[in-house]
Amino acid sequence: MLTRLALPLLLLILAALPVAAEPRLVGPLLAAQDFDRLIAIMRQEGIDHGHELEAEFFADPGGARWRAAVETIHDPARMKAIVTEVLDREMTGHEADLAAATAFFTADPGRRIVALELSAREALMDDATREAAELAFEEMQAGGTPRVMLLDRFVEANDLIDSNVSDAMNSNLAFYRGLLAAGGLDPGVAERDMLSDLWAQEQQIRDEAVVWVYPYLAMAYDTLTDAELRAYIDFSQTPAGQRLNRAQFAAFGALFAVLSHDLGLAVGKQLQGQDI
Repeated sequence: MLTRLALPLLLLILAALPVAAEPRLVGPLLAAQDFDRLIAIMRQEGIDHGHELEAEFFADPGGARWRAAVETIHDPARMKAIVTEVLDREMTGHEADLAAATAFFTADPGRRIVALELSAREALMDDATREAAELAFEEMQAGGTPRVMLLDRFVEANDLIDSNVSDAMNSNLAFYRGLLAAGGLDPGVAERDMLSDLWAQEQQIRDEAVVWVYPYLAMAYDTLTDAELRAYIDFSQTPAGQRLNRAQFAAFGALFAVLSHDLGLAVGKQLQGQDI
């Protein structure tokens, strides 16, 4: 189960990975999950986040120089290489779980769930759509519909809130480290200072995770029957579902750590007037 939270908010610095890396074990799973479309969506999310950073950090627009840096950081081949390398490593030795997960997402309702998740994630990049989804979920909660309880079960089965919060804090730390390395922070700032600041943000990050995850899930699964959503929950609770969930958080966590660090580095260099 992939959520957007693994995005501006996410993630642990990796050594450089070969951009030509190809999926080995996980190739059929990635095909079933329409991985290339997911990477394209995440790239656009990253570019949009770059616009937010530009407004937040720079007194004057970063211009073409900044846009080029953001697009280079979010190179789709590089993003794909990082995720496939880590996911392949995480699933090595667990081929039976991988086969079960691939089978689930190759047949219905798994195949349809993939399309619904990607369409919802793409749609929520629009501010008006996101606000409407939040309002719709608030009304669903107020009405006490059974679907809310099913969504709660799904979130719990996939540990979506705690895992996203942890990954978000790791991602923010990676950003700070990149910013510090490029001279964008006072050189006297220590690791403990960055960690203290991050822990002060923990509740806000948790609140943001809840506000994003639930409307996203409600929107994505709106056309699923309760029986189909229960089937997804049941799969999520199997050893294969749990293994895949951990592997995906590790893989996308690694990706966002690298992206966040490089964005911090680029912000710092832009502030210092260095080439980025």
